[in-house]
Amino acid sequence: MSEIAFLLNGTPMRLADQPATRSLLDWLREERRLAGAKEGCNEGDCGACTVMVSDSRGTHALNACILFLPQLHGKAVRTVEGLGDPDGTLHPVQQAMIDQHASQCGFCTPGFVAAMAVNHLNGESDHDTALAGNLCRCTGYAPIIRAAEAAACHPVPQWLRQATDPAIFCPKISRGESRASVTGGSAPPPFIPKSSDDLAQWFAENPQATLIAGATDVGLWVTKQLREPAPLAFIAGLDDLRGVTLTDSEIRIGATTTLADLHKAIAPHHPSFAELIRRFGSAQVRAAATIGGNIANGSPIGDTPPALIALGAMLHLRRGDARRAIALEDFFIEYGKQDRAPGEFVEAVSFPRQQDRLRCYKISKRFDQDISALCGCFNISVENGTVSDARIAFGGMAGTPKRALAVELELIGNSWTIETAEAALPAFDEDFQPIDDMRASASYRLETARNLLLRYFHEDQGTPVNVLEVAP
Repeated sequence: MSEIAFLLNGTPMRLADQPATRSLLDWLREERRLAGAKEGCNEGDCGACTVMVSDSRGTHALNACILFLPQLHGKAVRTVEGLGDPDGTLHPVQQAMIDQHASQCGFCTPGFVAAMAVNHLNGESDHDTALAGNLCRCTGYAPIIRAAEAAACHPVPQWLRQATDPAIFCPKISRGESRASVTGGSAPPPFIPKSSDDLAQWFAENPQATLIAGATDVGLWVTKQLREPAPLAFIAGLDDLRGVTLTDSEIRIGATTTLADLHKAIAPHHPSFAELIRRFGSAQVRAAATIGGNIANGSPIGDTPPALIALGAMLHLRRGDARRAIALEDFFIEYGKQDRAPGEFVEAVSFPRQQDRLRCYKISKRFDQDISALCGCFNISVENGTVSDARIAFGGMAGTPKRALAVELELIGNSWTIETAEAALPAFDEDFQPIDDMRASASYRLETARNLLLRYFHEDQGTPVNVLEVAP
């Protein structure tokens, strides 16, 4: 790829010779002198760098600090400087922030405004969820939420609706009304495949390459570890690897499906899984992160694998023209090692359609936007009062996502009672030998895992267990 073409605040940009891992934030501040977006954490946690990005899938708030320039190809970007009307009228969100006195030092304000403007454009009213990825250290969230509520009463400016319409901005990008060329580095240009067939051929020929979808993980390799991975392939635009397909027998999730899209698609079928996804990072992260990336990186604390394993998921892999499917739990061999050959990539993950018995419990120090100390997912089937099947999987309890096979065996074939659940608790010691680390001690993890089985039983009996629902 020799050029990156996108729209910036309505102006077409065509960038040549850009380093593939240059972030949008750095480019905005250093080359365009657009300093509204701030560098706070530089890892996608604080939201100070939030920008509005539109493409054929809609408009999303994204973190510019871990958004590489090639990911913008064919899209439209709006920074806080470009949210107001061309005639000088402020966006309703900007005016509401002033009216509600919702800014003090102002460092975080542009990121809040960008996130709120996306929420406003999309007609979303859950402001707490939308702003969970934006940190403010001095103003306090009450006036900011009041500003979001006040802005909701105003219509989306017509010019902004037009500016985020792909039918309007895509032809404008292709015309290339202006041009910008920035000297880049010596790394090979990134590969942006047009289809999964293109990717399969290229990756088989370049098995040492790094595949980037949302960059919510690889972005930190660059910003925190100062790594420069190469060669790179940017795959988020592969429509034939995106989407959730439902048949009479299974649910299949394409690898480039974002967690934001998965949340919407899975909620009617497995709402507890959807709630787990809602607590995955922030709105900005979920709009970029993909299910394939969350699986392929092999993290022992990735939140989606325990849920998928509990659902009996199969992982679909491809290398060149060869395809294979394996049980997801078998993909994770040991810490840092997966059953994936060089040049092989994740195409999709699927699991059987089934009665919803899945409950997912994420344990973390913060409720929103935090890494799990452990994540337990339980899928226990009961017929005529007897446990007929059980699939229990945990993240954060071992070097990989792992099933609690001994616990399952203690449950299957026995009456579904509190006595049966309690009798199975010692089996957790057979399944797991967790470690002590900064997030939790080994003893805490084991005791909590045991308690989560009891929690599942009580929730299944109709007892309120969700901290957001239990009232004094």
